[in-house]
This record gives sequence, structure tokens and C-alpha cells, in this order.
Amino acid sequence: MTTSHTSPVHIEQAMPLAEMSVAQICALPPAQLQEAHTNLLSLQSMVKAVLERMHTALEQRYAESAKAARLANGRDFGVCHINDGELRVTVDLPKKVTWDQAQLSATAARIVAAGDKVSDYIDTEYSISESRFNNWPPALKDQFAQARTVKPGKASYRLALVDSEGGV
Repeated sequence: MTTSHTSPVHIEQAMPLAEMSVAQICALPPAQLQEAHTNLLSLQSMVKAVLERMHTALEQRYAESAKAARLANGRDFGVCHINDGELRVTVDLPKKVTWDQAQLSATAARIVAAGDKVSDYIDTEYSISESRFNNWPPALKDQFAQARTVKPGKASYRLALVDSEGGV
């Protein structure tokens, strides 16, 4: 029986894989490989959804206490500890900084106009979108080719059983 990765799965179905080596998994018959893969995707989806609900519950239960604890220490971000009975809760609220690119560009232009080096103040990273690069004429591509490195990303796999007529 085939199942989609959104159908219910019991953890017991996925547990034998935890004990198997890569070589053993590789040697599974195609139907069993597909079923195992589908079960694991279902389990992953279920765990992700439950973890999101758990995080929301923890946020509702402890966010105000954590905010008060950080403020008591004169901080808006960082790690704080809360005691909830016998439970010690560690809450880490990292600082995430974003910069307005248009304003930074204008500031960089003023730095250059003042005769200073931008690199003394601002980290810059140049990039070119792949679609833009691919649409350039060969002469322009050649000017940038030595600065371009292409590496493979991580492959992903989808498994589906086909019927005897070649359909999925």
C-alpha cells in the first residue's frame, strides 16, 4: 500500500530504520524503500507541526517572564533563566539585525566622497543572480567568469511506486 507523506504514520513503522546501516537501507527492495521514505517524511512533518505548537505554547507561557527577567538585567536580548516550580527554563532571545540596503549604499557613497575607504566601515559582498548572469552576452560573461564558482547543493529525492503500465 502506498501512502502520501501527509498520511498518518506510527513511529513503530519508522523505528527499524534507526537500527539499519546506510548499506542496509540501500539494499531494501524498491517498494520497502519507498514506504520507508514516505513514512519518514510523514513522521518528520508530524514532528515539525508538534514542535511548532510546543514552541507557541512555551512562548505563551514564558515570554512575559523572560522579558521581565531580561529587563531586570538591563537587556533586551540574550539568555535568561526562569524557574517554574522544579523546572528551570532557559530562554534565548537572539538579536537579529538587518540593515536598509538603500541607506547603506547612500552612506557608502558619502564615505567615498569624503575620501575614506568604505571597507573601513562597511562589509560588502558582491553577488550576481544566476538568471541575470545567464542572460548576459558572452563577452560580458567572460569578464566575470573567473570570479564565479559553481558548487552542487544538496540533492533531494522523492520516491513513488509506479504501476505495471509505468504510471505513478
